[in-house]
Amino acid sequence: MKNLSLYHVIRESSLKDNAPLLILFHGYGSDENDLFSFASELPKELFIISARAPYPMEPYGNAWYAINFDADKGKWSDNEQAIKSRDLIAKFIDEVIVEYPVNKDNVTLLGFSQGTILSYAVALSYPEKINNIIALSGYINEDLFETQPEANYKHLNFYCSHGSVDQVIPVDWARKSPEFLTALNIKHKYSEFPVGHGVAPQNFYELKEWLITLI
Repeated sequence: MKNLSLYHVIRESSLKDNAPLLILFHGYGSDENDLFSFASELPKELFIISARAPYPMEPYGNAWYAINFDADKGKWSDNEQAIKSRDLIAKFIDEVIVEYPVNKDNVTLLGFSQGTILSYAVALSYPEKINNIIALSGYINEDLFETQPEANYKHLNFYCSHGSVDQVIPVDWARKSPEFLTALNIKHKYSEFPVGHGVAPQNFYELKEWLITLI
């Protein structure tokens, strides 16, 4: 089994103990350095870690799970690998809480693209480990988890955003997320921005303001 031993502590918290924890999960074909630029602009109270996905790609980059292309299936995701990564992330969260002076009751996951898909899956599979999710340019893959009772999700809060002209993950896929979360009475905010597969400046400012209210 692969592991998440490769990660960076991007920034320690200004708090000496019980710091709110933010873990970053990059997209397909990238690595733990991809989201570094976010850190300096976020509240100084946050203890920020960026994790590297467990499956190396050639010639460079990493993936949380394989995306395959063939004539019969077209483009398809390796859900078995994705579920393994989901469980690795859950274990990694536990290890981080033991290793660093962070608050186990104030854990936020921030994902981009494939990292978002995994962040959704972790939160909906292991809601007791998570408080907040920032889901950028991704969607909910219902094959990666089994829905739990609403009571298990009542503390969760999601910020979801997507580019209205995303050429990688269609915006229609992302638009299903609010409906799914509403059906489970999960708190959430959903926004779209006139960009492709990326994070517009106004998108970042909005998620930053959303996050400040929670820490």
